[in-house]
Amino acid sequence: GPGLWKVSRKDPATGDHVMWVLGTLSPLPRSMQWQSRELEQVISGSRQVLLPPSVKFKADVGFFGKMFLLPSAYSARKNDDGQTLQQVLPPSVYARWLVLKQKYLGDDRGIERWRPIFAAQELYKKAIRANDLSRTGGVQASIDALASRHGVEEVPTSYQVVIEHPRVAIKAFKASAPHDTTCFIRTLDSIEQDMPAMKARANAWATGDLQTLRELPDSARRDACVAALTDAGFARSLGLDAVPAKQAAVWLAAARAALGSNAQTFAVLPIDELLKPDGYLAKLQAEGYEVEAPE
Repeated sequence: GPGLWKVSRKDPATGDHVMWVLGTLSPLPRSMQWQSRELEQVISGSRQVLLPPSVKFKADVGFFGKMFLLPSAYSARKNDDGQTLQQVLPPSVYARWLVLKQKYLGDDRGIERWRPIFAAQELYKKAIRANDLSRTGGVQASIDALASRHGVEEVPTSYQVVIEHPRVAIKAFKASAPHDTTCFIRTLDSIEQDMPAMKARANAWATGDLQTLRELPDSARRDACVAALTDAGFARSLGLDAVPAKQAAVWLAAARAALGSNAQTFAVLPIDELLKPDGYLAKLQAEGYEVEAPE
């Protein structure tokens, strides 16, 4: 794995406060054996582990309400009026889909009625597995186990979205279709063209080769699929269009609090947030924190 980034600030009253940050990547080599000795040393000496930024949805319904919502949520995964992918996609795109579907999904007929964005995610999941890649590489599971072993508190940095009227939200999702086709096409592009680069990035992460990670751009698939959801009308009505900024605000607030009170903290971030010039660590650096990248 890569080395750890160091974020620090000197406190005249209490001395140095340090946060060590691991940059994670997806996908990673599926057969990777992670040498986590350095990680264990850092986690065991830390007061807290800051978990990676995420979004959590909370539906304002009771148990029975959730049970009744399940069929509605499932139907939202399908195209309107029982349409198939062949009916909703341009012919040239559908032809590409058929080739990749046969290769990675076989004769699955049910998926033909899924909305493109959900079909794309299923295809991507099976494609990376077939190419000996893993979505997580077991990294977060290892971190959780080490934190538990050494009694270190794990601190969520989740931005929570409360859906006050879930039934209305599901109807809005179905009525205001995300930009499925762009996400779908970018996913096909990734599987057809970007797989060698994805493997190279995964191996670069596993060997700590930051130069290769900087030189090999990530696929545009994820950004296209996130935008498909956040740019849709239903997402704006729920405030989901501002999720990236709100996620960043939650994590940065947690990082400032940890650096203010803990002698040592361990944190996890997507590695792109560590490498790009306007990422999370760049924001901390602009506020006066010292940031050191691993050699």
